[in-house]
Amino acid sequence: MSTLILIPARMASTRLPGKPLADIAGVPMIVHVARRGAEAGLGRVVVATDTQAVAEAVRAHGFEAVMTRMDHESGSDRIFEALCALDPQRKVETIVNVQGDLPTIDPDIIGASLRPFEDKSVDIATLGVEIVRDEEKTNPNVVKIVGSPLSATRLKALYFTRATAPWGNGPLFHHIGLYAYRRAALERFVALKPSPLERRERLEQLRALEAGMRIDAEIVQSLPLGVDTPHDLDRARQILSS
Repeated sequence: MSTLILIPARMASTRLPGKPLADIAGVPMIVHVARRGAEAGLGRVVVATDTQAVAEAVRAHGFEAVMTRMDHESGSDRIFEALCALDPQRKVETIVNVQGDLPTIDPDIIGASLRPFEDKSVDIATLGVEIVRDEEKTNPNVVKIVGSPLSATRLKALYFTRATAPWGNGPLFHHIGLYAYRRAALERFVALKPSPLERRERLEQLRALEAGMRIDAEIVQSLPLGVDTPHDLDRARQILSS
């Protein structure tokens, strides 16, 4: 499959304004993410941004950037605009959306997101990791995957929730917000209106499930650090400076 890695980046973060350009070990955070994407070895890597300064920083470090509108409601809408601009001849078959605030992500994890596409009935693929800390099981900021096991390392997603689920004995899985889309699935997804459960849980992926699309999750062994707060930024600096 022809694969394009797209990294959405916007400056208007409420908890950490300007975070794509936050300095980590002398390099803007968004550049670290682009490097991890390139190290995955899946194909072309492009940052999709609404801010000229971000595009300039990315290009200064040898990566591609494409400008997108400022009024997108989600990263999925932003990457779809970028896809249309970058690939008008429709040669790209698979799009991997890597969030722009994952500077320490393991490149192997990015590659793992494509494994569910071994099944041709899968529309969207994503990642999960088993929750091992009890406090995360009840934390609404930790999104859980409720799914049917297909193998030791794969779930067919039935639901995503901020609640503690499923009930009873057994593992709980933390959803990692990295998505791979078949092109047709991304086109269909962005054409859908926000769904009732999506609005209630504030989880965009529920729109796809409510529309009957199939999402499978590959279970991996490590959880990437998402940089959302100054504390997260300090942790990323410690990791990437060592």
